[in-house]
Formats: sequence, C-alpha cells, structure tokens
Amino acid sequence: MSGRPARGGGRWVVVPPERVHPWIDGFAERHGPFTASGDERVVRLRADDGALAELHVPFPPMTPGPPHVSRLVAHARAERRVGVFLVRLGGYAAGVFHGGALVASKVGSRLVQGRTAAGGWSQQRFARRRSNQAAQAFDDAVETAVRVLSPHLGELEAVVLGGDRRAVDALRGDRRLAPLLALESEPFLVVPDPKLAVLRDTPATFRALRVRVVDPEPPA
Repeated sequence: MSGRPARGGGRWVVVPPERVHPWIDGFAERHGPFTASGDERVVRLRADDGALAELHVPFPPMTPGPPHVSRLVAHARAERRVGVFLVRLGGYAAGVFHGGALVASKVGSRLVQGRTAAGGWSQQRFARRRSNQAAQAFDDAVETAVRVLSPHLGELEAVVLGGDRRAVDALRGDRRLAPLLALESEPFLVVPDPKLAVLRDTPATFRALRVRVVDPEPPA
C-alpha cells in the first residue's frame, strides 16, 4: 500500500483487493465505529471521530446498496477477465488476465531511432525515416493487440491501457481497435518499456482499490 496527497484534502492510498477487508478493519481500529454509504462507484466510510474513507470501486459499476462493505469486498476480489494493452514508442505488449494470472500474451519491439541535431536535408531525411519507423511500430502494436485480445472479446470485462499516453493516443483513431477501446477502463498504467515482466506485474495496479482518506480535525 502507498499514499500520496489528494486534491481537495486527505491522501490517496492504494489497497490490493485481497487486503480490502483487513484495511477496513484497520480503519475501524484507528477511528472507531463507522457508517457506510455509497453507490455504484464509491463506498464512503464515516467514522465517529470524523475520519472519512472514500473507496473507489475498481471496474465499476458495482451493484449498489447495503451491505456496502461486503458488496465492495466481493466486487474487488472477483476473478474477472481483463485485457491489457501497453504501448511506448518502439515497444508494445498485449495480454489477457484472469484475476492476476496471465493466460495469453505477446510482446514485441521495433527500432525507432532517436532524434538528431543535424540540420538541412540530412535532418529532413532522418525525420522522414523516423516517422516511417514510428508508424510501422504502431501498426505492429495494433496488430498484436487485435491478435491477442480480440479472440477473448466476448469474455473481457474491461481493457486497461498503459505505457506512454502520447503513444496510446496516437493509436486511438485506428478502427481495428474500436471494439477493444469500447471496453476501456481506468486506471491508465504508466509503465516503462513494456517487457513481459512489466506486463505480468500490471494486475497489482489495475486490480487495486484507490482510497481517499481524510483524517479527523485535531481537537482545538
């Protein structure tokens, strides 16, 4: 679990799905009894001492209504099938997960040369070559995503994207990806070069709950 400041006050905590119930028990131990409320996207715990925890539902919507905590825990721990597509300039990975297990995958890379400080015609030729290399790399990435994810399309509950935002945005207009992008779900996974080991580690992020915690005001 980790924490960082939250806009509007409090801090964000990331909780693995198997730790949601223990984390809520710890919240009660630290702050006393609480009341639970919520909807299909957020469950709110308000403790008697004034502390607040907003647990954002992964892969919403969740069936709303009491018992809120039990519903959230069951939803978070579900062994759903999720597609992951990671793209950076020159590298890509696509995989299908069942729960935290990778059941289908392919990773690849293609050379895209770095920028040059040369000027004149040399620079223009280099820019064209680099643009062609990038276009081919992105085409390979799209073909890989379609080949790996599309056979599972009827089973996927969501598709999570990641890598570099600019690289992913460059592919959004490709019609081959439209059925997959229709299932797009947060979070966006900012990851380094998408090797197989990086792909295998993504469930730790996309299955986790984001929790905004606001501590009680100190006594006057």
